[in-house]
Amino acid sequence: MLNFVNDYSEGADPSILKRLAETNMDQLPGYGGDEYTAHAKKRIRQACGCPEADVWFLVGGTQTNQTVIDTITPRWAGVVAATNGHVNVHEAGAIESTGHKVLTVPGHEGKLDPDRLDRFCADFYADGNYEHMVFPGAVYISHPTEYGTLYSKAELEAIAKVAHRYDMPLFLDGARLGYGLAAEGTDVTLEDIARITDVFYIGGTKVGALFGEAVVFTKGNTPKHFLTLIKQHGALLAKGWLLGLQFDTLFTDDLYIRIARNANNMAAQIRTALDARGYRRVYHSTTNQTFIVMSQPTIDRLSEGVGMGFLEKYDDTRSVMRICTSWATTQGHVDQLISLL
Repeated sequence: MLNFVNDYSEGADPSILKRLAETNMDQLPGYGGDEYTAHAKKRIRQACGCPEADVWFLVGGTQTNQTVIDTITPRWAGVVAATNGHVNVHEAGAIESTGHKVLTVPGHEGKLDPDRLDRFCADFYADGNYEHMVFPGAVYISHPTEYGTLYSKAELEAIAKVAHRYDMPLFLDGARLGYGLAAEGTDVTLEDIARITDVFYIGGTKVGALFGEAVVFTKGNTPKHFLTLIKQHGALLAKGWLLGLQFDTLFTDDLYIRIARNANNMAAQIRTALDARGYRRVYHSTTNQTFIVMSQPTIDRLSEGVGMGFLEKYDDTRSVMRICTSWATTQGHVDQLISLL
């Protein structure tokens, strides 16, 4: 059975497993106070071109989104996101459970539009009763988006400009950041993201690590007592070196980008085959996620040998399905899928 359901079905890149085995009996301080974590932070600062960046390692994406949004958003405010943004759709109310409402703005292909964001904020403050409403207090975006689409550097800069005009920090969810940075034709680098956003995270869980995400504060704006706040949100790992060592490995010899590029290349081959066979793609993606319209008989036929993800109903007889490659997808996997298509 081929599995193209998601990009976290495999364990971890073999280089990570090798280092974990080699260091397994080392006796190290907990909670990130070890040498591997310190070295990983140094590598990430270098990759970001931001020597003063403050780097923290958390255990997973949901915990990271919840922790960051809760700690950067004022108590009286919510976080603004595209209607189809991850924190609004697939976080099971984790953000709302902290007392912050997700304030939604219609998106386009998963992306938050800066003009719509500006209008949303302007309309809020134009309302004479805004003191009785939930303030827009932070802005959330993801890169890549839920649909595998990417922001341009100009789009990121425009969103940041609007966010800062209304005194809101810009937070970028990078759960699949590697696939975005390695995408063909992108003009966004890790240094750009560090410069433009106020805080972002580098996803490990979906890009070659066993687990873990690296949160990066770039403007000397880390919330006070952030370690304590991470622990309050259940996102602090006692064996913190397991996170540090993984990211130290991912940011050695460009491994993070190399394995992400593999996923994108495999996805590009699949898209070429889908186009040649007349399948209809819904979104223009150059990353590892491909969304296609399929009739139910086609879904039933392919599902006998292929695991795919369901996104939504397209009409009465068809659905939008996701084919997702990963850092571990091989040429053999792709060739088998294409033969079944």
